[in-house]
Amino acid sequence: MALTQSKLDATEARLAVLAPGGGAAWMQAARDDATSRLRAMGLPGARDEYWKYTSPASLIAPVAPKAALFASDNVPLFDQIDRLKIVFVDGVFDADASDDLTLAGIEIDRLEAAAAADIHWAKDLYGVLETRGQSPVQRPLAALNTGFATDGITIRVTGKAAKPVSLIYQHKSESSDAILHHVIRVEEGAELTLLENGPAAARFNKVLEVDVADRARFNHIRAQGRDHERQAVTHIFARLGTESQFKSFTLTVNGKLTRNEAVIELTGDDASAHVAGAAVGDGDFHHDDTVFITHDALNCESRQVFKKVLRNGATGVFQGKILVKDGAQKTDGYQISQSLLLDGDSQFLAKPELEIYADDVICSHGSTSGAIDEEALFYLRSRGVPEGPATDLLVLAFLAEAIDEIADPTIADDILARLEGWLIRRRG
Repeated sequence: MALTQSKLDATEARLAVLAPGGGAAWMQAARDDATSRLRAMGLPGARDEYWKYTSPASLIAPVAPKAALFASDNVPLFDQIDRLKIVFVDGVFDADASDDLTLAGIEIDRLEAAAAADIHWAKDLYGVLETRGQSPVQRPLAALNTGFATDGITIRVTGKAAKPVSLIYQHKSESSDAILHHVIRVEEGAELTLLENGPAAARFNKVLEVDVADRARFNHIRAQGRDHERQAVTHIFARLGTESQFKSFTLTVNGKLTRNEAVIELTGDDASAHVAGAAVGDGDFHHDDTVFITHDALNCESRQVFKKVLRNGATGVFQGKILVKDGAQKTDGYQISQSLLLDGDSQFLAKPELEIYADDVICSHGSTSGAIDEEALFYLRSRGVPEGPATDLLVLAFLAEAIDEIADPTIADDILARLEGWLIRRRG
């Protein structure tokens, strides 16, 4: 179908301000292919089915909207964890602030170095999973990222990583416009924990491609930064092999506009994928989780658990789909999306979907939206708990199912403590 003139104009206007990424022949071919695909599909518009709840206007504008910097005296998340730190400032790798990129069990390169090499393992992955993730739903901002990513890292995991790898995104310019692309290959039987935190930039476009081989494990925990005026679109494209495990949890507190997409393929028997998120927003806060999980093998399990707490006119969006292909018998697919509305001005928009072509499966989805349980609140207040702290206790209990998806109890406890602090400050 031919693109509308408005889509053509918006796409060309965005491309006109982007510099070519360059690289060796294989990288240039991947970039050219992504750019061609982007021109064919066009940047997203408000009438696109998967953008009807979230306006893409500020994400596709040629110039990034300015975002004020946020100062905080709080200790950064993950700061107490022994980890290998890789720092990006407004989308640019900061070698002085980063640790040495040498760690037992893994190989780490900057995307720039990988792209310049004639032979590199990332050649078989860069843009590959993103391309696979474009069907049946187009994801134009991911194609834009593949075509024009300015920085990123590649990680090849050959054993159990000696400690987590931590990507830290710092925001120091009110007008920064960052495009990062990371590629991760977890080899057979290997294991990696990836941590991400920080606001990144005024506008942020990130792609994370993760190939999890047979019997490998990938754990991912991220916290999206507190700079409230920031705007971001992120994408995770993952492919899972036989008996592999993939777990991803995202905490979002504040942020004018955040769209997190996860596209996961279970291609090996007995694989498991868990994707979860907890979001709390106040005022001009718009948070969108869009998830697409494809079961294409036997006896696989997937879980989607998303909880949002909204107040003062904040908006939450969830679009989640489980696709079970023909022959993917013994599939166990679970999906839950819930919102807690702390006033009458906030809204939660949900589109849960199941598409099943196998006959021996267990799949379920549910989506609810409601206010604080008045009976539970009355019970707590009758025991002497003031209304504010009682409400906070019920909010944290509501978020618990999503936070329980975090495998590391120390990180889970830290996240709960930070959420409690956020609630106290808002009540303040």
